[in-house]
Amino acid sequence: MALALEKDRLVFEFPEVHAAARMAVSFHRTLRVPDDGNTYPLPPGLGRFPLRAVAELDEAALPPSWRSHGGLVMPMWQSEACWLGFESRYPFLVKVGAGDVDALTGEPWSPEPDFEREDYLEVPAQPWLDGYVVAQGRVRQFVAMPLGSGYSVEEQLRSGPARGGIRVAACPMRAQRWEERAEFDSRRPLHAFAPAPAMGLGAGGSVDQGVATPVESHDAWDLDHRSVVEVRLVNSEQWRALTDEDPPTRPLAASDYTARGFPWFELYDETVARQGAAPLADVDTVADVGRRREESLPDNETVTVPEPVRIRPAPREPGRRG
Repeated sequence: MALALEKDRLVFEFPEVHAAARMAVSFHRTLRVPDDGNTYPLPPGLGRFPLRAVAELDEAALPPSWRSHGGLVMPMWQSEACWLGFESRYPFLVKVGAGDVDALTGEPWSPEPDFEREDYLEVPAQPWLDGYVVAQGRVRQFVAMPLGSGYSVEEQLRSGPARGGIRVAACPMRAQRWEERAEFDSRRPLHAFAPAPAMGLGAGGSVDQGVATPVESHDAWDLDHRSVVEVRLVNSEQWRALTDEDPPTRPLAASDYTARGFPWFELYDETVARQGAAPLADVDTVADVGRRREESLPDNETVTVPEPVRIRPAPREPGRRG
């Protein structure tokens, strides 16, 4: 098993399982859709967030727990939204956690898959994840908020100090199963891709996105080979202190983006979307918490979007949109 950073993509490789067992995960800047009771089409990707390995940063500027656990660091502006993109030709089982909360079920995070609850994604069938799965065909966006104020989903569903950040666990399909599938489908596996205070993830506005129900049998996955990575979220000041680099500029508001005539998207999806998880459907959104604290959420005005561009995941460029 090997981990690498390539052009701000986290790359999982399992050459001991199969030469083609390689997957990249990237974190994309995007519009934060209004949390106004409406459900919006998929917002665009506005470029990848930069990623840096904790091991390469100045130890003096790092909290002790970060030094001992390693992982990655990523900058986000407060109330900025993100989505995760997955790139792979080889099948992977992927789990995503928002701190200590499973983003698909709302249950406590574990890197081990729960096949009964189906708390995992199958990649490449699932190219993106924009947020918490709250209903069939609908998610609430991942939105960065400072911990300690009750905005994050983790603080609402878990007791004790919140961990924050994003956690990704991945394990590849068993090589024998992959080879059998490749032979049956007359396919050949590919070996390369196409060219401060801590922060947690709150629940933002609603987005149309189906998260596919798993279809592979449980014994398809090589659970003896798994890798888990934690991505720490930091604000702009922390990012400068840790990296001596400026963070990306603030993203456009949804109203500004729409006023300029830029496109929104709709995924052409023939898969069966899973039901939402009750714990996640009942959490307060960032806007809900803000109203209770008498703090208004900026750039939350309702927008009228044009007819979305209908897309299907391109076979040559998985994990990309916009």
